[in-house]
Amino acid sequence: MKIPPAFVCLLLLIVYHAARVEGRGTPARGSRNQWSSMFVFGDDFVDNGNRPNITGENTSRQWSYPYGSYLNSHYPTSPVLSGRFSNYRMQSDFIARMLGLHEAPPAYALTSDQSCDSSGMTFASGGAGVFKVTAKRKVPTLAAQVQAFKRLVNDGVIPTRQLHHSVALIAISGNDYMSGSDANNGFYSSFDDLDTYVGNVATEILDNVAQLQKLGVRKVLVNNLHPIGCMPLHTSSSNYTTCDLLGNYGASVHNKYLKQMLEDRDNVHILDLYTAFTDIVNHAPGGGSKDFKLKLTPCCESTYDGGYCGERSHSGKRLYELCGNPDKMFYWDQTHPTDAGWEAVMKALQQPLMEFLDEEYVA
Repeated sequence: MKIPPAFVCLLLLIVYHAARVEGRGTPARGSRNQWSSMFVFGDDFVDNGNRPNITGENTSRQWSYPYGSYLNSHYPTSPVLSGRFSNYRMQSDFIARMLGLHEAPPAYALTSDQSCDSSGMTFASGGAGVFKVTAKRKVPTLAAQVQAFKRLVNDGVIPTRQLHHSVALIAISGNDYMSGSDANNGFYSSFDDLDTYVGNVATEILDNVAQLQKLGVRKVLVNNLHPIGCMPLHTSSSNYTTCDLLGNYGASVHNKYLKQMLEDRDNVHILDLYTAFTDIVNHAPGGGSKDFKLKLTPCCESTYDGGYCGERSHSGKRLYELCGNPDKMFYWDQTHPTDAGWEAVMKALQQPLMEFLDEEYVA
């Protein structure tokens, strides 16, 4: 008896997902609209393997211990979690579970050109922005990521029927506003015209949202900018006690423009990271802040200026310090939340997100 190819494909997908779960339990119950596919664009907040693994480079730290090590510092980095800028899950993993998936869809760079997982695909790349960000190695902009997605759609690798049940996530987290590559330096201290520049960034996000909708994506989620002045990258100058006001002001200007451009657009929802992060940092009731011992301090920190989490000397000696319990820390490294941090943020955003997904699609 000859087994139909479609049946074989289905079995392979089931085995693939079972292998990726690694005992992580059943996924959260999804929206009643059954959005079964997810496409992810943006930067390191949601990159799960697109940034290449190059030994000895800061931009490859996410591939090595202690990234992906979760709570137990004695375990090496999990192969399934490699490539994530966190100690475990990140934002897109939590959203995927809300959709009924186990984790964020596979990274584009790690997937065959002639295949797309039933759960979707992640195009995001660490260090990316809407404009070209200065870096040693080329990082695809948001537009370049969307163009890669468009090619797969036009070639039939991503079928139209999959798009009819799809949600897209755009995570742009501030690399366009940093004065150095890969967000390793501070927020620009001055702009010739801050409003014009920020407006251009927001317009570029809007243009890419429109492109995704034109291609057939039914629902689009867009992060606003979190309070970047509260990242350990900026709070280190005050011994991790206070946020940088300039950075937070820049984020608020960005969010103002983003809201003006997107709030009235059908089938688009802004994920208010700014409020969720701020509520946790400011001890707001119900923000989950009571679970965190420290909120402006990184769990993983270099032992010298200019170093990075996960760095080792040529002899293999650790050049970083690791906290004892990452689950009690909001930030994992200088710029990215811990698994527990992301869980608290997404818990705060879950209700309005699910209500948006349950709304009838407006053609």
